[in-house]
Amino acid sequence: PGHPPPARRRQVSLVVTLCRRGGMKLNIACPQTGGQKMIDIDDEKKLRALYDKRISQEVDGIALGGEFEGYVFRISGGNDKQGFPMKQGVLCNHRVRLLLRKGHSCYRQRKAGERKRKSVRGCVVGADLAVLNLVTVKLGETPIEGLTDVQVPVRLGPKRANKIRKLFALAKEDDPRKYVIARKFENKKGKSVTKAPKIQRLITPVMLQRKRRRKALKMKQIEKVKKDANEYNRIKTQRVQEQKDARRSAISKRRSSRKSALKAAQQTDD
Repeated sequence: PGHPPPARRRQVSLVVTLCRRGGMKLNIACPQTGGQKMIDIDDEKKLRALYDKRISQEVDGIALGGEFEGYVFRISGGNDKQGFPMKQGVLCNHRVRLLLRKGHSCYRQRKAGERKRKSVRGCVVGADLAVLNLVTVKLGETPIEGLTDVQVPVRLGPKRANKIRKLFALAKEDDPRKYVIARKFENKKGKSVTKAPKIQRLITPVMLQRKRRRKALKMKQIEKVKKDANEYNRIKTQRVQEQKDARRSAISKRRSSRKSALKAAQQTDD
C-alpha cells in the first residue's frame, strides 16, 4: 500500500528518463543591451545547479559553463514539457490546478467576475522543465556572443506626456507632441509610412474646455437639486399648514354644532 502499480512505476521512470535525455533550454535576456539568446544544455551536472531553486533566486554563471564566468543570473520563469508556465508563489516542482481570477498571473479574464481553475507549474525548478527564463543581473568580463556584444535599439518610445518630458528634460511650456518618437516603415503597398503613438494625459485647450463644461454641469445640477429641495420643503410646509387649518376649522364646526344642539335641547325643555 502507498506504492504505485508496476505499470505506473514504469511510466514515471520513462518520463523522468525522457526529461533527463531532453535537457533544458535556457532563454537568457540582458536588459542592459536588450539582447536575448537561447542555449541548449544537456549536461546534467550543469543543470543540477538550477534544480530546487525558485523564481527570483540568483544563480552563479560559472555553474552553467566557463563562458559565463562572472555573470549572475536571476530566474524569472519557465515552462514545462507540456507548455504550462511556472507561477510565482506555488512552492512545488510539479503541476497543480488553482482557481484563478482577475489580477492573478497565468490567467486572463474573459468575462467580468469570472474565475477559472487552470493548471500551472510550481515555481521550483525541476528536471521536467523544457525552457527556463534567466535575466542577467551582473555582467562578467568576457562578452557573450549575441547577448552582451550587441545593442538592440528600443523600437517604441514613451507614450505618456510626462514620460516624454522626463526623457527629453522638457520644461512645462514645451510641447511634447514635437518630441514624440515616430518610426518609419514600408507598408504592404510599398509606400513609406510614419507611425507615432497617440500621446496620453496631454493637457490641451479642448481638454480644459471639456473639464470646465463638466464642472459647470455639475454645479448646475447641484443648484437644481438645492432649488428642488427648497421648493419641496415650501410645498410640504404649505400642505401641512393647510391640513392643520382644515383640522381646526372642522373642530370648531363640531363645537359650534354641539353648542347649538345643547341650546335647542334647553329651549325645548323650558
